[in-house]
Amino acid sequence: MVLLRHLLGDVLRRLRLRQGRTLREVSASARVSLGYLSEVERGQKEASSELLSAICTALETPLSQVLREVSDNFALAELQSNPVLSGPREPGLRDGRPAPLPARVPPALNRPPQQVLGGVRLRPVSDVRPAEVALVTDDPAFGGSARRPGDVTDMVPV
Repeated sequence: MVLLRHLLGDVLRRLRLRQGRTLREVSASARVSLGYLSEVERGQKEASSELLSAICTALETPLSQVLREVSDNFALAELQSNPVLSGPREPGLRDGRPAPLPARVPPALNRPPQQVLGGVRLRPVSDVRPAEVALVTDDPAFGGSARRPGDVTDMVPV
């Protein structure tokens, strides 16, 4: 079983070593005792959120970045200890596809929902024909009209 404090300690130690800093430097900057910081890095102590914040500030790294790396490492450890199941994980899945909706659902609800990204209506790729590659938008800057890639004339090379 993988413990969160071990992964967190590994991430903090790697971050400190990448910066070429010593435990003494980081502990002084974070105002944490040298021994306690060492125990946190070795996964022997659970660090509070305040302590983690102080260590991350001393390492000049956002706490969110540290937690993201810990989360990624935790996900990898979970995959290694629990291999992906060969069968479906949800009872409604057959061959990796969702079961069809019951017949009592109106056909209009059986379609995938229309998606909007940044004011741009997205259509499923299966609905797009090569001859009509266009960007349809509700954004007033585009006047609500379709734009084709060739319509853009004010592009500047970078």
